[in-house]
Amino acid sequence: MNTTVLAFLVLYYVVVLGIGLWAMRRGATDDLEGYFLGGREVGPLVTALTLQSTSMSGYMFLGAGSLAYTTGYWSLWFAAGDIGGGVLNLSIIGRRMRKLSQIMGSLTSIEYLEARYPSPVTRLIAASLTVFLLAFYVLAQFIAGGKGMALVTGLEYEWALLIALAIITIYTLLGGYLAVAYTDLFQSLIMLVGVLWVLGAALVHVGGFTAANQTLAEIDPTILSIWGTGLGFEGQWGVVAGAVLVFSAGYMGWPHVVTRHMAMKRPATARLAGAYATAWNLLFVSAPYLVGILAILILPNLDDPELAIFEVAQTLLPSAVTGIVMAAIMAAIMSTADSLLLQTGSIASRDLYERFINPRASEQQMLWVSRALVLAIGVIGYLVALIEPPAVAFVVIFATSVLGSAFAPAFVCAVWWKKANTPGAIASMVTGAVTSVLWELAGLAATTTLAPVTVGLTASTVAIVVVSLATRRSSPVPTYVLAAMEETARVGPIPERLIAMSDFALEPEATEIESLLRGEEEQ
Repeated sequence: MNTTVLAFLVLYYVVVLGIGLWAMRRGATDDLEGYFLGGREVGPLVTALTLQSTSMSGYMFLGAGSLAYTTGYWSLWFAAGDIGGGVLNLSIIGRRMRKLSQIMGSLTSIEYLEARYPSPVTRLIAASLTVFLLAFYVLAQFIAGGKGMALVTGLEYEWALLIALAIITIYTLLGGYLAVAYTDLFQSLIMLVGVLWVLGAALVHVGGFTAANQTLAEIDPTILSIWGTGLGFEGQWGVVAGAVLVFSAGYMGWPHVVTRHMAMKRPATARLAGAYATAWNLLFVSAPYLVGILAILILPNLDDPELAIFEVAQTLLPSAVTGIVMAAIMAAIMSTADSLLLQTGSIASRDLYERFINPRASEQQMLWVSRALVLAIGVIGYLVALIEPPAVAFVVIFATSVLGSAFAPAFVCAVWWKKANTPGAIASMVTGAVTSVLWELAGLAATTTLAPVTVGLTASTVAIVVVSLATRRSSPVPTYVLAAMEETARVGPIPERLIAMSDFALEPEATEIESLLRGEEEQ
């Protein structure tokens, strides 16, 4: 165990736990709005970097490196979509979702979907899907954290996994969304410094891109191909489209990411946040893939490709710098894991427990339900990751593909298409999720050359359009929802009279807002 590397990791963990304590002392866990959304007081820089670091996850340091090591330059198709994912998300739904969610009094992304598509069925389906998929997704982060910690500290995987999981769970419980957002800001900066440092060291070691590409061509020229090593994806444009879409268009359907829009200080925050997100992506996104490709030359006999970036850092960098890089890798893992845990707990307490089990639950009861579930997921995730850990890249791409397929059209249409109604949204969520899952389980991507997310997004979009139009007379969009959408479309702050009506208790708030908006229409 290298004591210098360990010292940097300990310092890093002290900082993130300190941020959790600071958020708790600031009162970020005193009520539901504070715990779930940081009191809707998050500025553009924090919004941008929590959005990006949350979406990147341990996949960027394990999955991306592994994918690049095994498929070569083909892996950069994923990076191509990811670079524009943040600005696409913020530009299309950011500002409007921020306004509509507050007008409707929504605290979670799933509660927001029911407010826009009024029906308990909307919430039950969306919440159940989200809790399952986010819990599945967070499993990948636990595995990544355990592997990284084991490599750095020399501890057995079981103990390394337990330490990583315990730290993530503790600061999520301490400070809620505010702790998550500000640790994400800190972690995103550590991630950027760390990955650029290891990329620079790798390039120096191989003599630059030109020399590296020449050597790769001598080993296997297909490594340089856009179709992957051995031309494994030759002509499969459907698979390429899926690689681009999963972290761009599909990204707009990830409930734990779009919640960032709801927490912004004001709707206009989205514009500047989009610029920050793009700048960060341009510097960060491609780097892990490039390190994975260069690792083919640096570590030609690597047993576990998921450890490519870890091993390159340990091979090329001095201990002090390795400590920073390892902190960056753990930051990528933890910045997603904390968000997934918080969102899973929030949705389970607000959208399942209060909505369907105990409608009279107090805010404190819901906070404790949320925290209890966070703890339960941590324990269950630890056991699963311990017994049979699946590949990180597979888990992340599967979970994000299903989330994007199920929810992206519903979130986009919620703010842009007034004819999108409840039956259409329900059909869209079910069709997208089922199609994407069956496509993956049946192995149809290989036979059809169409990725699950490509088919799932297409099916989900067709479903919301066709079903909404077919049922527009039997299930019209409520008048108060249309009026709220009109206000959402206007550029500017939310009128005070509408903010005053959002008390975050679903039934009275919906009734009062509906009455107010209907009253304005009659005047």
